[in-house]
Formats: sequence, C-alpha cells, structure tokens
Amino acid sequence: MTPPDTLRAESFVFQGKIFPRISIDHFSIDPMKCLFAFLAAIVSGGVNAIASGGTLLTFPVLVQACGLDERTAAATNTIGLVPAAMMGALHGSHGMSEPGSRRVSAWFFVVSVVGGGVGSLLLKYTSSERFKAIVPWLILAAALIFLLHDTLTRLIFKPAPKTDVDKDASVRLRTAPPPSSLLPLAIQFWVAVYGGYFGAGIGIMILATLSLMRVGGIYRLNYLKNYASFAINGVASVLFMIWRMIDWPIALSMIAGALLGGFGGVKFAGKIGPRWTRRFVSIVGFGMAAWMIVRQFSAQT
Repeated sequence: MTPPDTLRAESFVFQGKIFPRISIDHFSIDPMKCLFAFLAAIVSGGVNAIASGGTLLTFPVLVQACGLDERTAAATNTIGLVPAAMMGALHGSHGMSEPGSRRVSAWFFVVSVVGGGVGSLLLKYTSSERFKAIVPWLILAAALIFLLHDTLTRLIFKPAPKTDVDKDASVRLRTAPPPSSLLPLAIQFWVAVYGGYFGAGIGIMILATLSLMRVGGIYRLNYLKNYASFAINGVASVLFMIWRMIDWPIALSMIAGALLGGFGGVKFAGKIGPRWTRRFVSIVGFGMAAWMIVRQFSAQT
C-alpha cells in the first residue's frame, strides 16, 4: 500500500521572487511568513518584558504579513502568549504564603479558567466576517487602555496612611470590599471572557479587578495578574488546539521569537522604560485600528 502523500514541496511568489514552501497535511510552511512572525514576536517579547502590550504588535503582522484570517490570527496569537504568561505565573509564587492568599489565588484561577473557556467558545462560533468587523474596535480599546496605563495604575494603587498593623507596606490599595465579595470575581469572569476572545490589554484589566480586593501590595497583585493571565491563555490555547484553529508553523515561530525577545527586553528595560514603550504600542494600535476601520468603510461604499 502506498502511504498518503502528506508532505509536498511547493513554492510561492513574494514581491516578484519565488520562495520554497513545504505543505504538510493542512499546513503550509512558508519561510517568509514564519520569518515575519518570528521577527514580530521578538519585538513583542521585548515589549512584554518592559511594559506589556505585545499582542497589539503581533496581531496585525499575523493578519497583514502572514495572511491569516482574523480568527486564526487571534487563536495563534494566544499560543504565543502562553510561555511568557507561564514564566510570569511561576515567578514570585513565594509571595502567596500569607494566610488567605492561596484561597484568593484558587478562586481567581477557577474564575479565570471558566471565563477564558467561555471567551474561546465565543471566538469559535463568531463568524470570520463578524470578528473582522469587531477587531478594529477591540484594538482601539486596547490601545486606549495602554495610553491611560499610568493614570489607571495611580487610581488602582492609591496610597493609604500607614497603620500599626502594617507599617512596612510601601503600597496599599484603597478601601474596598473584602476578598469574599462576589463582585470582583464576577468582574474577573468577564475580563477572562474578553481574554479568551481577544486578550490585548488584559493585564491592566486584571489589576483593576484586583484593586477591589484586599490582597496585599503591588508584588502580590502582579503575581495574581500573571497567574490569572496564564490560566486564561492556557485554557484558551488548549481549546484552540482541540478545535484546530491554530497555524502551527507560525505559532512555533512566534514562541521562539517571543522567548528570545523577552530575554533581550529585560536587558533593555532600564534604558527604554515602560512609559515610552506603552506610548509606542498605543501609537501602533491607534494607527492599525484607524487603518482597519477606514478599510472597512471603504469596502462598504
């Protein structure tokens, strides 16, 4: 019996030049497209290491340069976020040793997993045309969140007077409902739904949710943010793999680039600074959203 012909050597044309391409089953390995994804992920990984927001840089590249449809680009982009989110979740776990911290972490994990799964399900059953129409507004909202990041952070981490109970804390949260309140968990559920659906700007959203809970200072808050982000991206990635919504050659290229960019971003973090990085991400996001909105209106006329 002759084995099925699953491996094929092909070629494609890019700017008048012929490049090789390998097709395996339903995937086409285009070296140029993988290179675009790899380079974009390097920049994205560096941006995430400094200030976060790399999703807004890689998503347009996946759509415009790599030729993915918006739904596949969103799913593939999520896979590229998992390694960084996992490293962030593993880092700083020692900060959760105080009484009640693990309970808060467990509830946040459960809500984030469920919400991320719901968001992934919504993406799966959103038609390509509808998602294409929604994406520019999601990018616009995420760019606005990054632009207002410093203002939102100051509102979230408003200092409080020192007390006899906690003299050593350098940053405190505003007076808010206790951790047992269902309001923060309900808000986190919808944040997680958005994270499973698209995900750009989810970090500051999670921090805003955590500001409603008395969970400690900025370091523990940042750990919970990374923990929840990993839960959301992790469950979304598993579901996208089951539903075969991922372009694996591009996804693997992104993972390699993001890891490389992340190590480089740590070294340049002190020289560039998070504020200018966020401004750069916001400008790119606003520009990309404006271009996509104009293109949509032009297509309708």
